[in-house]
Amino acid sequence: MIRYTLACDSGHGFESWFPSGSAYDEQAERGLVTCPICDSRKISKALMAPAVARRDRERSGLPAPAETQAETPPAAAPDAAIPMIAEPERRLRALLRAVREEVTRSADNVGAQFPEQARAMHYGDAPTRAIYGEASLEEARALIDEGIEVAPLPPAPDDRH
Repeated sequence: MIRYTLACDSGHGFESWFPSGSAYDEQAERGLVTCPICDSRKISKALMAPAVARRDRERSGLPAPAETQAETPPAAAPDAAIPMIAEPERRLRALLRAVREEVTRSADNVGAQFPEQARAMHYGDAPTRAIYGEASLEEARALIDEGIEVAPLPPAPDDRH
């Protein structure tokens, strides 16, 4: 796993983990890496210093250089939570989670039958009700082209990482 410090074209900084450097490159090229604050797809790696463990000092019994010791932050208390995401992203995730929970609570999951069910309701062949389900990108575009209002269900925020 590799952690990158990233920034969008609006200057928002954030961190994200990837299985490898090539996995980041592939996801970024496909537009899957987005800013959690503004949803921009124009993302770049920010300059970051690698964390390199030195074992030769441990074996030799030599102390670490003074400047390294000064830069080392004090250890957090074991039960202290370290925030991994910024507050705006935390609020956005909570909102997306609430939307998803409301839809799944109040609508019927019709699964892969979603395009057919949506068409039937639109053309008056089935009673109108709140539904959600699965549709390919092509099926969703076809529904929209027919004038049928559909919207993607926000993914669970934790499903993306």
